[in-house]
Amino acid sequence: MEHKKSKFRWGMIFIYLFIAIFAIITVFPFVYMILGGLMTYEETTTIPPTIFPANWHFDNYAKVFAQAPFARYFLNTFITAATTTIVSLFTSILGAFAMVNLKFKGKGFVQLIFLSLLMVPGEAIIFTNYTTIMSMNLLNTYLGLVLPFLVSIFYMYYLQSYFTAISPTIYKAAMIDGASDWEYIWRILVPMSKGGLITVALLSFISGWNAFLWPLLVTNEDNMRLLNNGLAAFATDAGAQTQLQLAAATLTVVPVLIIYFIFRKQIIRGVVRNELKA
Repeated sequence: MEHKKSKFRWGMIFIYLFIAIFAIITVFPFVYMILGGLMTYEETTTIPPTIFPANWHFDNYAKVFAQAPFARYFLNTFITAATTTIVSLFTSILGAFAMVNLKFKGKGFVQLIFLSLLMVPGEAIIFTNYTTIMSMNLLNTYLGLVLPFLVSIFYMYYLQSYFTAISPTIYKAAMIDGASDWEYIWRILVPMSKGGLITVALLSFISGWNAFLWPLLVTNEDNMRLLNNGLAAFATDAGAQTQLQLAAATLTVVPVLIIYFIFRKQIIRGVVRNELKA
């Protein structure tokens, strides 16, 4: 019995050690990015590398804002990410509700088309979208940045799995009580699916915040750049000032991490779906 306990203990130690090593490998680049943004140029280029700065140079962030319009980049990114999040969440709720609760001709065919579209990678249609946006004279506009992302089939199907778990008798009871579909959605369906909706909202916002390729195609004016595009341009303009590049990179990542830590419990609930009761 003692031999089994000892074997089990050593096995758990090995597992925790394995996890710890890979956690350090994963987290270290991010930690070094934050610390590097507070170093001098010499400290970021020494070999072996300097881990902790001798002095904390917070003025690096002031230099970043002085050399590039990062405040404008933040504003553009927030506007586009918030718009796509709100509108795509709204359209996904309505689409998922229709697929779960409504009966109409061709419903199976519509679902088949949607599933087929899920198999198409976004890169395959990006130039078609670009041609459409260009023909509508929407280059270098907020509408051009967000228009292709206002509807998401993936989020629709994600919410559909939530709505399917809610007993259809609830919908029937609401209809018997005289509630409209609109009232059922906002008074019953949305509150019961809060975990999934928060997860979709966070995924959509993070996706919009991290957007790079599409904004690179549809914007060529500095005042319409998003954060990641501005960061790429700044990395070229800043030249060898690696400490400023690391500070700028930190600026783009920290807001998303703050959002994650605020809503991490809701994300976990959304994944395990422990809030739903049929």
